Amino acid sequence: MNLRRLIPIFDSSVSNWALEARLLRWLTLIWLFVGLIMLFSASYPVADARHEDGLYYFKRQLLWVLVSLIGFNIIVNSPLQKILRVSHWFLLVFLTLIFITLIPGLGKKAFDAARWIAIGPIPIQPSELIKPFLVLQSARLFGQWERISWRVRLAWLGIFGLVLLGILAQPNLSTTALCGMTIWLIALAAGLPYKYLGGTAIGGVMLALLSISIKEYQRKRVMSFLDPWADATGDGYQLVQSLLAVGSGKTWGAGFGLSQQKLFYLPIQDTDFIFAVFAEEFGFVGSMVLLALLATFATLGLIVALKAKNTVHRLVAIGVTILMVGQSLLHIGVATGSLPTTGLPLPMFSYGGNSMIASLIAAGLLIRVARESSEAEVVPLQKPLLENGRRRRSFHNNRN
Repeated sequence: MNLRRLIPIFDSSVSNWALEARLLRWLTLIWLFVGLIMLFSASYPVADARHEDGLYYFKRQLLWVLVSLIGFNIIVNSPLQKILRVSHWFLLVFLTLIFITLIPGLGKKAFDAARWIAIGPIPIQPSELIKPFLVLQSARLFGQWERISWRVRLAWLGIFGLVLLGILAQPNLSTTALCGMTIWLIALAAGLPYKYLGGTAIGGVMLALLSISIKEYQRKRVMSFLDPWADATGDGYQLVQSLLAVGSGKTWGAGFGLSQQKLFYLPIQDTDFIFAVFAEEFGFVGSMVLLALLATFATLGLIVALKAKNTVHRLVAIGVTILMVGQSLLHIGVATGSLPTTGLPLPMFSYGGNSMIASLIAAGLLIRVARESSEAEVVPLQKPLLENGRRRRSFHNNRN
């Protein structure tokens, strides 16, 4: 592989890509750039207070971005079939790491949830890193559903179930729900019988209700979501402060860097509630621009899926679109009080290297599908032209 392709600005092959691939690439880089600017603003006060360096989190995020962009460019320049052939190994590795986080002493806890493994100074969050590979393997399974045996089907459905149960046990209900919905929607797009989909949906809802009934803090979150002002200094505090931030933005926002809620009123403002800071600083207009960016990304993702000739590739495009846009909308829904408070980061905005790697790998997969779909359209047009050229030459030689 040409090493220059590992750096986006030096990738000279971009001009030969399909239009959708080029648009998605630029959209991804714009999304990333805006996210970095927002993280700089949202994280500065808390970084200055904790580490006496306002740029502490921003500089670390830049390092993760550089690593993620290398992975991104490897993905967009590698055949998707080759990636699909190894996706199951990555899935199994991250599944193993998810269960390792549950072992006392090995899993690193934060907010009473064991979601990380510390490898030296580097925190690994397998529930984030597994997301793009869950999409790949789901697309691979459901795209070939009619051609594989029930033994293989049940084996992979069991593995998907273990992934969801492992993430739920950390506990991480929001990521479990996101992964479960992504798998289910990929299966729906693949055309699986409704009797299977209906039973799975009912089982997923029952599992979520069971988790909420067992975990008191999850139950309190749901209750506080229904009326956060009833306990504005207790369980509803996060949501109340987020709503104050969103409301304070009004039409045009307070201005970049001028959020008041990020000054230690709004908890975890650089991760789970970064949209609230964005809405306060850029207002209703800025929020609509961000939603327009997400809508454009979703539209391009669906166009790529419709153009894909290979069923598995089509499902990869659908899965990535659901993952990226769906997670973003869930994050925004939480920050605006439309959904119960959860711990989902905003892709390419929230602080966290694992989320950044997963987001850019997912975006790279969508771009790769767009590239291969255009190539699939071009190749069949070339062959008849060559054959017609040979026939004309043969006819001309025979006449002579």
